[in-house]
Amino acid sequence: MKHKFNYMRFYLALLWTLLLLFLTGCWSSKEVEELSLTAGIALDKGKDSTIEKEDEEGGYPKRNLITATYQIVSSQAQSKGNGQQKRYINVSETGDSIHQIVREFSLKRESTMFSPHLKNIVISDSLVRTYSLEQLLEQYLRDNEVRLSCMLLISKGLAKEVLESNKKGEIPAFRLSGIADNRNRTTRILPPVSLAKLEGKMRSGSSFLLQNVISIKGETKFAGAAVIKGKTKKLMGFLNEQELEGVVWINGKRNGGVVKTFDKESKKLIIYEIKSIKSKIIPHVNGNNISFDVNIESEGRLSENWIQSGKDFENEFLKREEKAIEKEVKHLVHHVTKKIQKEYQVDIAGFGNQLRIKHPRTWEKVKKNWDQTFSKVPIKYHINVTIQDYGASSLKR
Repeated sequence: MKHKFNYMRFYLALLWTLLLLFLTGCWSSKEVEELSLTAGIALDKGKDSTIEKEDEEGGYPKRNLITATYQIVSSQAQSKGNGQQKRYINVSETGDSIHQIVREFSLKRESTMFSPHLKNIVISDSLVRTYSLEQLLEQYLRDNEVRLSCMLLISKGLAKEVLESNKKGEIPAFRLSGIADNRNRTTRILPPVSLAKLEGKMRSGSSFLLQNVISIKGETKFAGAAVIKGKTKKLMGFLNEQELEGVVWINGKRNGGVVKTFDKESKKLIIYEIKSIKSKIIPHVNGNNISFDVNIESEGRLSENWIQSGKDFENEFLKREEKAIEKEVKHLVHHVTKKIQKEYQVDIAGFGNQLRIKHPRTWEKVKKNWDQTFSKVPIKYHINVTIQDYGASSLKR
């Protein structure tokens, strides 16, 4: 009985010790109310805030290169459940170091900046024309508190305006993430580029696209794409929405969106809804000559037809509309190809990557000046569209 009693005491002591260890597991935790939960960040060219102008002599030495605006989710608005109150506040600081700017917020706010839930970083076009993405994002890539899954956007205009909303109860940073989720409903939204993906793109030295966003009086829209040059990591220019559609068709792997065109005979509107796009870029090497064939296949449905002839099921009618859609797609891809080859002279559609995979020896010879080489290579497009479905109303006629 004595041995049993000793064992019992031992197990009880062990149990209490384990319980004490678990109780100390949250010793370093902080209450949500004590944190400034950062949802979005906007980076613009430097402009002093009112308090910075007043404190010009007493502040720390700096150059006013960058204004960083942090969107903080308001815990007070959430706890009160007040739909009339803004659910966020935006705070701005100017300086020449991202890390120093973040620390400067500690002089104005009692709560600590907390960024693990950061949704997106928006950078103004004027800033990324002046400084490279490597310079602007270096601190965020090093910071283990910032999630590498946050999305990067370029703003044509002030980035901080993108983090404003005139809709009550809306958090602009969350809205941007929501818009990005609509990419399977349109060919005018790029797949999101996260910090992690961006780091890989910058290291590759290849040129690439980032989603452009514009804001007018609190209304936000994804509008085309920003062209980033691989060598400099700076903004070259923009593709409009139609040109971005052309790039999406070249790249394929999309299962949503529409194509608007007009019937050849009646000149009336028809809309083709995309169910799938498959694309294959085929490089050819003949001595020192490089060329590409691009095979694009798409299946979809006739979702809107203003002709109303009652011939929707007739093979001749469907073939005519397929040709009209193919012609429109061909226009989209040829137009954007001309722009990226002749105006920007950059490969942002993955042609070089396919050359690297299929002809690695040739790629080694041309990769240093690939953008320049790409501007002169012939590209042929072969497009095949199949209308599989005509919509419910056509089935009734």
